[in-house]
Amino acid sequence: MHDGASPTPALRIEAVSRRFGGLVAVDGVSLEMAPNQVLGLIGPNGSGKTTMINLISGALKPSGGTIRLYGADVTGAGATVIARLGVARTFQIVRMLPSLTVLENVAAGGVFGHRRFWGAELHARTYDVLRRVGLDRAADSPVEALTYIDQKRVELARALIADPKLLLLDEWLAGLNHTELTTGIALIEALRREGRTIVVVEHVMGAIRALCDRCVVMMGGSKIAEGTPSEVLAHPEVIRAYLGDAHA
Repeated sequence: MHDGASPTPALRIEAVSRRFGGLVAVDGVSLEMAPNQVLGLIGPNGSGKTTMINLISGALKPSGGTIRLYGADVTGAGATVIARLGVARTFQIVRMLPSLTVLENVAAGGVFGHRRFWGAELHARTYDVLRRVGLDRAADSPVEALTYIDQKRVELARALIADPKLLLLDEWLAGLNHTELTTGIALIEALRREGRTIVVVEHVMGAIRALCDRCVVMMGGSKIAEGTPSEVLAHPEVIRAYLGDAHA
């Protein structure tokens, strides 16, 4: 902004915790991201990344702290409310509606998400997002017949159809071979160029370097580092978390 005022953060998380009985899965984490930013959320397995995605998307309620979406306090709001406010996500394990076609799986996101579409508009928008992810020719195929990368494309299209303000990608690139990975990174890069606001949970460091403006590193439920990808991947505590003391 030219007047010197900062835009309202797309996402502001303040001292958020989540406990499961005696286990503290997320421990007092704070982070903030600007609109049109791509934020990488990285860390070893079990560090709390997916729990954080579940808190942002409303699948889980925080045990403490606050979550704000474009300035609105959404702490404790359910997944349906948060989806309607403009948050869409993919899942660590692909979730398909197995008895439905590719077209029907994607259209479901246009009925229940942030912007809702019906009839001819829904049909046209479904084909539009399928074209964007390279699946328009498979619209009438059963999702069960798809390859793994194409199931991931369906899930991404279903998240995009309702034009989300904030897109959460939970290990969307996991399990892809080298060729598929290149395709997947290019798809996310195209979304980034559109100016979308995206949180990327990922173990593929090449993707983190290529896609993210900033990174937050979690370990044991806590935030241990934050900065540009180059800064955090050179941080001694991050190297220790991934590679052990000898490398740090």
